[in-house]
Amino acid sequence: MSHTATATSAASAFARELPYYEPVGNECALFEQAYRQRLPLLLKGPTGCGKTRFVSHMAAKLGRPLFTVSCHDDLTAADLTGRYLLQGGETRWVDGPLTRAVREGGICYLDEVVEARKDVTVVLHPLTDDRRLLPLERTGELLEAPDDFMLVVSYNPGYQHILKSLKPSTRQRFVAMSFDFPPPRLECDIVARESGLSHERCAALVNLAGRLRELKGQDLEEGVSTRLLVYCATLINAGMPILEATRATLVEPLSDDLDVQEGLLESIRATFG
Repeated sequence: MSHTATATSAASAFARELPYYEPVGNECALFEQAYRQRLPLLLKGPTGCGKTRFVSHMAAKLGRPLFTVSCHDDLTAADLTGRYLLQGGETRWVDGPLTRAVREGGICYLDEVVEARKDVTVVLHPLTDDRRLLPLERTGELLEAPDDFMLVVSYNPGYQHILKSLKPSTRQRFVAMSFDFPPPRLECDIVARESGLSHERCAALVNLAGRLRELKGQDLEEGVSTRLLVYCATLINAGMPILEATRATLVEPLSDDLDVQEGLLESIRATFG
C-alpha cells in the first residue's frame, strides 16, 4: 500500500511540474514519435496560439532539457553554435544553445526561425538529415547528435513574405504540423485555468475574440491570440474594469490606427455594455 501511495504521489508531483497544455488533436503523439524516431519537427501557426508552451510541455514530459532561442534579424549561426570569448584573461570557447543541446542530448527549439539570418539554415541542414551532425568550424569538431537530441523550429506563416520564408529545400527536411487557436470550448477552459477567471466570463471573452479574428486580413494583420485573452482575463480577475482590461490587451496591442481601435472598442462595448 505504501508503494502504491508513493507511486501515486510521485505521479502527481510529475503532473504538477509539467507546463500546462491542453491537446487539440494528436500533436502530443506526433511530437513523441518524431522524438523517438530522431526526426526534426516544424511547427506552423499564428502568434500566441500555444506553440512555445507545447514544446515546453513535451520537453518536460519526455524528461529532456530544453534550449529555447527566440530568433531575430541579427541572430547568426555563431549565436547558436558558440564562439571564443575572453574570460579571466584567457580566450575560451563557449558553446551556444544548439551545441549544448547536441552535447547534452536535449531539445533545441528555434522560435520564429525565419527571422534568423540565412547562415543559420546552413548550420541546421546537417542536423536535419540522417547524418545528424553539427560541424564546429572554429574548433574543428564534428559533433554527432545523440539519440535523445531533437531539433524543433517554428514560424508564423502569416508573417511570411518574399524576403523571409523557409526555402522548400529546408521545409522538406522536417516533419511538420500546423497549429491554430483552440476551439472555443477548449480555449475557454485554457483561459479560465490560466487566469482564474470564471468560465462564464471567459466564454464572453472567447466569443469576442472569435469576432475580432474575423477582421484578420482586413483591418488587422493578426487576430487576437490566446495569450492576449489570458492577459485580459488575468487583469479582469485582479479587479480591473472590463473595458480598461480589454483596451489594454485586445485593442492597443493589435493596432495603432485610431479608426481601427475605435471599431474594436465598439465590438467590445457591444459584448460587455
